[in-house]
Amino acid sequence: MSTPVPGRRDPDRDPGLQPERTRLAWRRTTLSGTVVAVLAVKAALHGGTSAAGVVACAVCCVLWLGFLSVAHRRIRALATTASPVVFTPRHAAAAVLCTVAMALCGAALVL
Repeated sequence: MSTPVPGRRDPDRDPGLQPERTRLAWRRTTLSGTVVAVLAVKAALHGGTSAAGVVACAVCCVLWLGFLSVAHRRIRALATTASPVVFTPRHAAAAVLCTVAMALCGAALVL
């Protein structure tokens, strides 16, 4: 096993695999967010509708759309260039904010 030398490329490493794995991870995370949003809608409408349930459901759906937008932008950036641009802190913060807020809305609907 050889030790990596800084500045030299590893001939066994395929640089195209990392963007592909990242793209697949974004797709899996988007699918998970979709499941959470659908379950939140189901929980909000189960047993009748209330104003608080409808508001929480609407907020959860808006957050899901925000995350979907960020994820789709990143998936497209990974697919279109050989060397994708660095994920900006603003977009990363938006993805984290949408994910955490959607989890909080889901928790509020369950309780």
